[in-house]
Amino acid sequence: MTKWTTDNIPDQSGRIAIITGSNSGIGFEAAKALAEKGAEVILAVRSQAKGDAAIASIQAETTNAKLQVRLLDLADLASIKSFAEQFNADYQRLDLLINNAGIMVPPYSKTVDGFESQFGTNHLGHFALTAQLYDLIKSTPDSRIVNVSSNAHKMGKLNLEDLNWENRKYISWTAYGDSKMANLYFTYELSRKIQAAGGKVMVTAAHPGLTASNLAKGAVVRFFNSIFAQSGSMGALPTLMAAIEPTAGSGNYFGPSNMAEWRGYPKQVFSNKQSHDTDIAEKLWQISEEKTGVKFQV
Repeated sequence: MTKWTTDNIPDQSGRIAIITGSNSGIGFEAAKALAEKGAEVILAVRSQAKGDAAIASIQAETTNAKLQVRLLDLADLASIKSFAEQFNADYQRLDLLINNAGIMVPPYSKTVDGFESQFGTNHLGHFALTAQLYDLIKSTPDSRIVNVSSNAHKMGKLNLEDLNWENRKYISWTAYGDSKMANLYFTYELSRKIQAAGGKVMVTAAHPGLTASNLAKGAVVRFFNSIFAQSGSMGALPTLMAAIEPTAGSGNYFGPSNMAEWRGYPKQVFSNKQSHDTDIAEKLWQISEEKTGVKFQV
């Protein structure tokens, strides 16, 4: 098997990319790789200081890197709307949107708008962001949308009647799996809708395997990471492959190639059977529009 690395990324000069949650972890590594290849990368993050520190780190190695920080809180629909409106006003193209940001197994809480925090941030926030940037993406030739999911989607048991976990005992890992399953439903349904409409935008998904990152909390997870986790730069490769690989097709999913997709160089992988349920995907789409108040016009 050919080992796909950042050497496979061609020159990205003139291209514009937004990466959510890119001040650390695989988002940072993806931003670094694309900036090194000449893309202008927007770090869509919650903290100006952390975003600035990330830019300083990248520019210490790539002095001519084109980077900027724009504040975005995916747990706040007003912040998402403000970000999208300002970006749409300032730019005439968007070649690549990487929906990477996420939270992982926190205690139960709700977003500003009253959604369970993981579902609200990891899925609904990115759904609303993508919808409000879609016209710009659609008007840009060879554009792509990449949704970062997780192997944890296999633990998801999405309950469309209780997405906010108000009528069940909260299980943080299951809720995380739900949000990552939702990322895949969104990917596949958006891809289907674009193709049905005769659109050209490619939509792909990726997962990083077991990767050391700031998402990992707790002694058990840190112990596992210390033994099995791969580096952030390796964990970012499936995302970059989903974003760049010319042979990719809309609806493709990428992940590590070894150890049950825990680690290794990236390849096309396959999510579980449940993630391809078109009825659930369509219902989730409708619910996502209702909850966010954003009509996604494909």
